[in-house]
Amino acid sequence: MKITFLIHNLYGIGGTNRTTLNLAAALADHHEVTIVSMMRHRSRPRFAVDPRVRLEALVDLREDAADPYDPFFESPSDVFPSAEGRYKQYNLLTDLRAERYLRSCDADVIIGTRPGINVYLALFGPPRALRIAQEHLTHDGHSKRLRAQLARPYRRLDALVTVTEADAAVYRARMRLPGVPVLAIPNSVPDTGVPPADGTAKVIAAAGRLDRHKRFDLLVEAFTQVAQKHHDWTLRIYGSGTQHDCLERLIDERGLAGRAVLMGTVTPIEAEFAKASILASASDRESFGMTLVEAMRCGVPVVATDCPLGPAEIVHDGVDGRLVPPGDPQALAAALLDLIADEPGRHRMGDAALTTARRYDPPHIAATYSDLFDELAATRTTRARQRRKARWRGRAGRLARPVRRRLRALRRRLG
Repeated sequence: MKITFLIHNLYGIGGTNRTTLNLAAALADHHEVTIVSMMRHRSRPRFAVDPRVRLEALVDLREDAADPYDPFFESPSDVFPSAEGRYKQYNLLTDLRAERYLRSCDADVIIGTRPGINVYLALFGPPRALRIAQEHLTHDGHSKRLRAQLARPYRRLDALVTVTEADAAVYRARMRLPGVPVLAIPNSVPDTGVPPADGTAKVIAAAGRLDRHKRFDLLVEAFTQVAQKHHDWTLRIYGSGTQHDCLERLIDERGLAGRAVLMGTVTPIEAEFAKASILASASDRESFGMTLVEAMRCGVPVVATDCPLGPAEIVHDGVDGRLVPPGDPQALAAALLDLIADEPGRHRMGDAALTTARRYDPPHIAATYSDLFDELAATRTTRARQRRKARWRGRAGRLARPVRRRLRALRRRLG
């Protein structure tokens, strides 16, 4: 079976890139896999790519490339949703290249990995192929305007896959997609190849983009309480982003210089997690929680906020980690202090975390996708019938609407 992934820019750093590469490598054990990057800005991807996976790029943004000088490059996109966060990075040239590629694509399965790309897939994907949209963010993380722009083209898809059951339930309740099953398949996280943590290092690790919703400021506040009671413990925060300078000032203000350290971006991160005894996450929201699983893969228990939508589907409170209310530095500090004080408990939770993380083995997730492909192929006719019936009902409803309005007006006149 030929499987093609469509991705924004495989040549950068991001969670979607990592998870797509993990899944592509696992599927390559049994299928012919291609990843098509909408654009590229450098010669080689930053993440390692399985040699069995073929790479293609549609628009070349490198300094010596001709594409940025194409007249269509300066024209705004006619297809990519204007409410999508990446809209300004797309243009008429991207539209044309995406349409040309998809109309001639001979893949059996095509998987889009962000909303705007899923629109390309819905509009231009060959009908013979199974067209699957992945949602790496969340339904409620999109603006109302974007959700409206997605509703109609998404009805042409064969399936919509979210990374959590909670988000799948929201989509099923709020976006009517007849004939398009909405289901949850978590991201795959491979074995690290790193010896697991022994739980003795007096280090709390955290990782992610340094932006507001990750709430590293709240984590620093919580660690302030930890540092007052345990002078030998440190906090290491891995990542980069717009909040770097603010966090650095906060660390200085709390007198934590040298105790709470901004480590920058480290790839791969697993070896750093294995040097810690606790992984902390203070996010206000998560679409999944890759860093949680990556740390658990290293035998590190997790203390995470029970925020929408991912952590509660990953962490079993009191078994392989702790869940605390979002936005509560006192609760976060208390959970950290409990684990620091209970070294045997940390060891037990670390062992349990290793067991939990095996649910995300790439072969297991790839097998789930393969089962989905078989199911979608077997139900293609039935689902097409469901879509046609829904269209007929919609047209009938639109035709009947003015008649109902006239009848209501007539009833009001007749009293």
